[in-house]
Amino acid sequence: MVIRRLAPVVVALPLLAGCVVKKSTHQRAVADLQGQVDRLRAERDALRSGKSTTEEELTRVRGEKEATEADLAELKAMREADQQRLAAFQALQDRFKSLVDAGDLEVVFRRGQMRLKLPSGVLFPSGNADLSDKGQKTLAKVATVLMEFKDKRFLVAGYTDNVPIATEQFKNNWYLSSARAVTVVEFLIAQGFPADQLAAAGYADKDPVASNKTKKGRQRNRRIEIIVVPDLSELPKLARQPAP
Repeated sequence: MVIRRLAPVVVALPLLAGCVVKKSTHQRAVADLQGQVDRLRAERDALRSGKSTTEEELTRVRGEKEATEADLAELKAMREADQQRLAAFQALQDRFKSLVDAGDLEVVFRRGQMRLKLPSGVLFPSGNADLSDKGQKTLAKVATVLMEFKDKRFLVAGYTDNVPIATEQFKNNWYLSSARAVTVVEFLIAQGFPADQLAAAGYADKDPVASNKTKKGRQRNRRIEIIVVPDLSELPKLARQPAP
């Protein structure tokens, strides 16, 4: 009786063990597959991230390339503008050679501007704003050359030394320097130069080119300068700024 009752139990144990083994193997297989899926997803995400980074890098490089090309174009334009100004400077020197050789005029660059510098002693009697005979002859020659540059604007600037003046006509050096500049402008207009291309300004003794402590220095400071007003289109970066 006992043997008969135990037989089914003995037979059932191997079956149960087999089920447990199969379930454990299945779980491991599922875990392995899940691991592979997770790994593939990670690789996919890494590839996507790498692609995004590559695109961002390409965008940055393109932007830098465009900026560099724009800078090069601007530098080229500025170099060409400088060459044009130097050519104009040389042309003025050549055209005014006789006056320069005679010491009646200088063609100079100062503060980034091309200037024709005429000693006041050549143009005006001392303490006076009326042109002398020599001054009229000199300015007539200057006007003849300037007429070739009607597309340019000019500022006529008057300067004095630091010796104060106080007369019935000019109560200080500001009045004298301004009056002399206006006289030169009016003379150039009378010679046919367009009035809307000219302006006048007086600087008194506030912009010396030499020391006022010596007679020679004071003589150099008493002068008229005809300044070529820069064309802003020659300054590429500034010209591109929007109007206020």
